[in-house]
Amino acid sequence: MGGLFHKLRHPGRCYVVCAIPRSGSNLLTDGLHATRRAGRPKQFFLRASVAHFAALHRLNSAGDFAAYIRDITKATATSNEVFGFKLMSWYLDDFLGRLRETRVFGGVGTSDLDLLQNAFPRLQFVHIVRKNKLRQALSKARAVQTNLWKVQNGKTTQAIPQFDANLIEQCLKESEQQEEIWECFFQRVSVEPFRVEYETLCADYEGIIRTVLGFLKISLPRRIRIGSPVTIKQSDQISRAWEERFLKEHSAVLAQI
Repeated sequence: MGGLFHKLRHPGRCYVVCAIPRSGSNLLTDGLHATRRAGRPKQFFLRASVAHFAALHRLNSAGDFAAYIRDITKATATSNEVFGFKLMSWYLDDFLGRLRETRVFGGVGTSDLDLLQNAFPRLQFVHIVRKNKLRQALSKARAVQTNLWKVQNGKTTQAIPQFDANLIEQCLKESEQQEEIWECFFQRVSVEPFRVEYETLCADYEGIIRTVLGFLKISLPRRIRIGSPVTIKQSDQISRAWEERFLKEHSAVLAQI
């Protein structure tokens, strides 16, 4: 596997938040980040974002994926040597392929789990899901139209969203397919991730953040408090009106999901 692997200096503990769009992953990762003890989990390995994060953290390794992994883990780990990242299922295969292509973390015969654990020591898996699939699809449909994927103070939409039953139905089917990718992956690598439900996270934000930290074996100093989330829920009067209309006009679609 080459000598580079033995020269890499990774944090002592790593975790990945496994998600699909509009599952509440920003709410979860922002909460973990805010503790200053759980890394700074972002989508560091989305192919289109590598150059951005390399520039943001002043790294010169964007063109060398193995070196980039080494550098971004060092640059974004917290002082307790914890590194976290977020991964969407729609680019899971691309990510695994890029890891394997480096020939640093394993080759053709290396299992996906070994490959990941070679790159990210003591890797643990957190899987966030959203029970209400229609509301998830509605949220995605709005984000697609407005290009506003994370609602925060000061951010504005780029377009006025319009009810589009076909788009909502497409989002429902895509979410189902993307969740299936995660379930197939967990079965393939024989891993049972720590499960977090978006609805429970919203209802007990501090409690769930602390529960996830407990799973990851990350302790918080007494002086650290878990504050209110910085991500604002997108749900509003428009969302409620869309939900009522879709349930009234297209309920048969939900029965097939």
